[in-house]
Amino acid sequence: MTTTDRRIPSLDGLRALSIAAVLLGHLTGTLGFPSAVTPIVNGRGTLPFAHTGVRVFFVISGFLITGLLLHETERTGTIDVPRFYLRRTLRIFPAYIALLVVLVLLDATGVVQIPTRDFWHAWTYTMNYDGQRVWDVGHLWSLAVEEQFYLVWPAVVLLAGSRRSALRIALGVIVVAPIIRVIEASTTALPSIDTSFDAIAAGCVLALSRDTLMTHAWYRRAVASRWIALVLIVAGLVASIRYRPGLLIGETLMNVGIALAVDRCVRRPTGRFGRLLNARPVVWIGTLSYSLYLWQQPFINRTSHATVATFPLNIALAVLCGLVSYYAIERPMLGVRPTAEAWLRRAVRRDTRFAGRRFVGPPPISEHPP
Repeated sequence: MTTTDRRIPSLDGLRALSIAAVLLGHLTGTLGFPSAVTPIVNGRGTLPFAHTGVRVFFVISGFLITGLLLHETERTGTIDVPRFYLRRTLRIFPAYIALLVVLVLLDATGVVQIPTRDFWHAWTYTMNYDGQRVWDVGHLWSLAVEEQFYLVWPAVVLLAGSRRSALRIALGVIVVAPIIRVIEASTTALPSIDTSFDAIAAGCVLALSRDTLMTHAWYRRAVASRWIALVLIVAGLVASIRYRPGLLIGETLMNVGIALAVDRCVRRPTGRFGRLLNARPVVWIGTLSYSLYLWQQPFINRTSHATVATFPLNIALAVLCGLVSYYAIERPMLGVRPTAEAWLRRAVRRDTRFAGRRFVGPPPISEHPP
């Protein structure tokens, strides 16, 4: 749900569609929102827009972060782990902390009621392990999953030692996660990292293997097809109508379909759909996706009867807070990053436990990072 230094065509557009799906899914049932839309968006047997939007975010994160790590290893032979964490911290923490500070103040004044337990999980990025979380902070579970991914994956890629080993690990997660999902379904409904990480892993697999896959005719045909990715996503949806088949194979099919759709959109930015994704207004919405995701849930609340939770005022207030977050906090922090990185280079010795470890991999087939 974040942006990067190097803009990859279509990804901001895909983020825009994803945040639109999340907002639409959460708006259903709020005061003033057209009731006729709810059965279409969140009815039985239909595509759950909010859940699907989050899943697309996960696949994009795995694809993007792995691509950046691969680009660095191919360029330098290693990964500057402290620098990676610094950049993620500056990108994610300031806006996130601002949201939590506002919620703490609102809770202290009685405007909202958030249990102390939920705040502890929010501050520690463990909301995905809080099964009793309230709505105002409930959406932070997905940010917790992503933060846990950022914490672990760079070290995994580096310690794996090669692209092939990293690929095996990601594929292993895709195989194991559905099994864990089914086992955990009998005891808990927590969307923990154990049961959600395979969506991110699908993006990792795409970044690790997409150039090699393009050497195969069957994959080139799949990328060129307008329908294969959609068929996989729909098949996953159909499988998910039944609970346990959905957990075992439905979500995996959707992850694969989304990953294929991501690759197609990135490779074909000048196609009809690609031009839409790369249109300036769509890209602009995509750059705001993190801010909008942070601030939408305190206002878009279908259980609230407050005026600020009434459509269309709720979406207007969420967008307004998102704009303030992006332009007053996130963009200024991007300007701080060069100075912070220079300080880090002086403060951190290069002989950390990761320094000197080389990543062994074939040269990239394409001239640009995945």
